[in-house]
Amino acid sequence: MTTLQSVPALGTHPASGSLPSRAETREQLSKATYDLLVIGGGILGISTAWHAAQSGLRVALVDAGDFAGATSSASSKLLHGGLRYLQTGAVRLVAENHFERRAVSRQVAPHLANPLTFYLPVYKGGPHGAAKLGAGVFAYSALSAFGDGVGHVISPARAQRDVPELRTDNLKAVAVYGDDQMNDARMALMTVRAAVDAGAVVLNHAAVTGLRFTRGRVTGAELEDRQDGTEFGVNARLVLNATGPWVDHLRKLEDPNAAPSIRLSKGAHLVLKRTRPWKAALATPIDKYRITFALPWEDMLLLGTTDEEYEGDPADVAVTEKDTAQILDEAAFSVRDQQLSRDLITYSFAGLRVLPGGPGSTSKAKRETVVTEGRGGMLSVAGGKWTTFRHIGRTVMNKLAELPGRPLAEDMEPMARLPRKVPLPGIANPNAVAHRLLVDGGTPGPRMSADTARHLATHYGSLSFDIARLANENPALAERIHPDAPEIWAQVAYARDREWAQTADDVLRRRTTLTIRGLATDGIRADVERMLADGN
Repeated sequence: MTTLQSVPALGTHPASGSLPSRAETREQLSKATYDLLVIGGGILGISTAWHAAQSGLRVALVDAGDFAGATSSASSKLLHGGLRYLQTGAVRLVAENHFERRAVSRQVAPHLANPLTFYLPVYKGGPHGAAKLGAGVFAYSALSAFGDGVGHVISPARAQRDVPELRTDNLKAVAVYGDDQMNDARMALMTVRAAVDAGAVVLNHAAVTGLRFTRGRVTGAELEDRQDGTEFGVNARLVLNATGPWVDHLRKLEDPNAAPSIRLSKGAHLVLKRTRPWKAALATPIDKYRITFALPWEDMLLLGTTDEEYEGDPADVAVTEKDTAQILDEAAFSVRDQQLSRDLITYSFAGLRVLPGGPGSTSKAKRETVVTEGRGGMLSVAGGKWTTFRHIGRTVMNKLAELPGRPLAEDMEPMARLPRKVPLPGIANPNAVAHRLLVDGGTPGPRMSADTARHLATHYGSLSFDIARLANENPALAERIHPDAPEIWAQVAYARDREWAQTADDVLRRRTTLTIRGLATDGIRADVERMLADGN
């Protein structure tokens, strides 16, 4: 295993392109007055900051934890139209979701999104019949303009060739449709980078301790750097509360009498080692409204999700034994027992869906984005889904332009004048990137393995060449972090110097896949912490 003595700090390396230090960023934040301060570094806040910076506003973005550190890295990893929404007649919503899905996966971030075939098994006695599901997947593909092929029905034998662990007892038929998949943490980080490239100033691990007021209006925030305890503040003409499950907590700082605006639903997932290769995903109906997924993801198998109302502290959300049992039991409808052994579980995670307040089952609630203005003029935005993150950013920007008095309208470029499909950094054909990494990777440094090249290409796009350059300049950085994972130590240096990583979890859970693979050993964690400390 690589030792830190052989992995020097890169902070002063002229080719490293390192980010400003935290002290420099704090000073920059505290000395200026920003047009927009976004509090919350989940994908909703990140997307808004990106679009605001594109529109010409002076933008700051802060988060109490890491970027995408909570729910935004705890999703089902899908970019999808929402097949279940057809059940409720939301045809227009599905069409809009498909438009956004195609835009992201084909024009905005083709290097970060992967097409995925879904098999929807129809069992005897199940909640839906083969004819109904066949018609449903045809309509679903039609709403996507048949961009992923025509939804159709295949035989159980044909499906089992692609999904060897498919349970075939009482299996009548299998409906087929297409959607896309991503690594949500990587997608979020690339969007942060896009916001910074457009001019935004960002800082993670910076917690809001209070709001600033001027004549009763919210005009900024007091913050504490959780890395060293430094206190500082940010002034802004407008503050956006995009704190997800914590949105009402921040609204209480603005107005102690603010009524609750949201409710929360917990979604838990399990990650397992795969017993055999999967060439398609399973989407299995549990009842009339719910579907459970079994998704090949990052060389693993992702199972979930649950959907139950959550009323505790958002910081305490976790996967319980009840969640684990439910996920495995529901997966067993369509997945064979040998793939569902608890010994195969490498990781589990839970996130909180933010839903509009109101009665009824959370499984039937619409995934709407709610924008409200508080008594002190702070805007709060909550809800929505990953697939439509660009659309949400544009929606919030349109809301800013329409505020009473139009405080920012004169300073921002209208959304209608901006390109609708601005690509994220690193955009490239991942197959071409992987090929170049393999061809060029051995000059002058050690030759890169095929799985590492593929992993870099599909998580960084053309930015992979910056990582390869680090590995070529220092052979120690070309070594694998763990022999059973494709990641190399150059990614840790890159995460520290170019991707705002501050803690071992930032690196191992969100900038690499070591944690989800169950490979974040104490020794690796200690080495990562030492490398991060070398950069400070």
